[in-house]
Amino acid sequence: MSVHLATPEHDQLVQASWSRCRGFGLEQASLPDFDGLGTQALAQLLECQHDLVHTTHREVLPYYENILGHSNCLIRLADPQGRMLKSWGDQRFIEAGRLAGFDAGACWLEQRVGTNAIGTALACQQAVHIEHDEHYLRANRFMTGSAAPIFDAQRQVVAVLDVSSDSYLPPSHTLGLVKVMSQTVENRLILNAFGSSQYQLTFNTGLNNLDSQWAGLLIFNEGGQVLAANRRADSLLGGRLLGRTLETVFNTPLSDLLDQPGSTPFALLAAGRSRFQCLLRHPLRTPLRPVTPTAGRQAKLAPACDQRVERALRQGGRLLEKNIALLITGETGTGKEVLVKALHRASSRAHQPLVAVNCAAIPAELVESELFGYERGAFTGANQKGNLGLIRKADKGILFLDEIGDLPLGAQARLLRVLQERCIQPLGSGDPWPVDIRVVCATHQDLRARVSAGLFRQDLYYRVAGVTLQLPPLRERSDRHELIQQLWQQYREPEQAAGLTSEVLAMMLQHPWPGNIRQLASVMQVALALAEREPVGVEHLPTDFYQDMPQAPAPVVPITPVAGSDLNELLVATHGNISQLARRLGVSRNTLYKRLRAQGAEQKIGGEPPPTA
Repeated sequence: MSVHLATPEHDQLVQASWSRCRGFGLEQASLPDFDGLGTQALAQLLECQHDLVHTTHREVLPYYENILGHSNCLIRLADPQGRMLKSWGDQRFIEAGRLAGFDAGACWLEQRVGTNAIGTALACQQAVHIEHDEHYLRANRFMTGSAAPIFDAQRQVVAVLDVSSDSYLPPSHTLGLVKVMSQTVENRLILNAFGSSQYQLTFNTGLNNLDSQWAGLLIFNEGGQVLAANRRADSLLGGRLLGRTLETVFNTPLSDLLDQPGSTPFALLAAGRSRFQCLLRHPLRTPLRPVTPTAGRQAKLAPACDQRVERALRQGGRLLEKNIALLITGETGTGKEVLVKALHRASSRAHQPLVAVNCAAIPAELVESELFGYERGAFTGANQKGNLGLIRKADKGILFLDEIGDLPLGAQARLLRVLQERCIQPLGSGDPWPVDIRVVCATHQDLRARVSAGLFRQDLYYRVAGVTLQLPPLRERSDRHELIQQLWQQYREPEQAAGLTSEVLAMMLQHPWPGNIRQLASVMQVALALAEREPVGVEHLPTDFYQDMPQAPAPVVPITPVAGSDLNELLVATHGNISQLARRLGVSRNTLYKRLRAQGAEQKIGGEPPPTA
């Protein structure tokens, strides 16, 4: 064995590979069998892997030209089956009789070629360096090489990248280089899959290495759900990130993170871990259909959202750019604020402030001072530094007035003047301040009815309702199934992979959801907390969920077991239905199974397998 990487781990890796080769029936004197492909099969292979080859070509050549250009080496790319796809560099060290092994289509799996950098990296799914005399077949000992597998976002091997030469290659340097090159290709594959439709968060331990290819990369949607992450991100944050939400990863509210400008680095503290320097890239358009890269095939689009919601996004985005006031209506909890945030991020003012004001939450006596601001000393109890006011804080950006129907009449008159003149006069100030704002309002009330009742100014109504965008209630949305799955994915813990039972999913699809998406999110959080690692069943749904059902099931009378009560009798009373008994006892199925085993009652369970640990 070579002494170039004299570590126990490396020696064990090579010895294990030689053992596999003997198991394949190879002898050291055997000749490699590269199993070349015919013309048609090769054309199909290269066509299937065209995007991968193109991406690697674009990412690898700069390394070759800047670092390896003056060395006698060859860079090779192979698919997950070890077949050569493309090579770059110097082939002069390859004798004529060996060239077939370096043509496209040649197979470098261990069972055909013995221990080698490409085949052994695929077998171990890790980066390896193989010296001359570490090749199992003597015929391959003319070269040395380092190879690293390339993974997609699902951690499936999609390719392997290799640097080979007939001369000495410093193992640590070459292995480190090929690792960085493979990471570069992985990053580019992730970015290509999502384009500019989602948020990109790059992070590392310091500012000086933030632009490194070895930085962590996260792709996430507007709800904060991680859609893809490179291996470096998993390593820096200590675990798989796919499917998690950013608020469980970093000690920062999602709204604060999304407010970060796209060109300025900032710091984030990981949950219970280290401090990272970060850079956020905002999507160039509204993220509606996230895609997830998959191994060996083109990424698939997620199901489209409800047509009415999509139309509201499309129309709202166009009209906002034309400075036409938008009024968003819909029942409470339908996602009006989420829509406004999506419009903001897709607009030309995405890097300017979005100031959200809940008109119903501000006490009537404070509305004018909070909205319009005041100069210092304007009134007794005023802040000595004055108050800029929420409208002026939205200058150059978007002002979102939620629950506009609850704005007091006095404040309505002042707001109308601001919207007409695009100037604001703070309390206690004689000078008007010009403001450049786009205005979006929202309400769950019928503003026309409030106008008729004298509770809302008619002139202000026509000013804020340039176009009305109505969001449908959840019960009418065509994408209920996708929303349920999305919220399950958003709120579940990483170990909660069991999903929802078909019965629960059917009930959720039929539920009227008077509280809309807000209620669905609450129900999902409660159910996941009760289900632990079990599939979410009917016993995990809160009582309020059933009370809203059109035909509410008969209430389940809870069983209050006394000390020493026989679970056998209780089990017989529920006809062996373990889920029903668990619900009546107010315990999880796991806990009930433990009690049943302790009393020897497990054999009476009817039709339900015990949950896996």
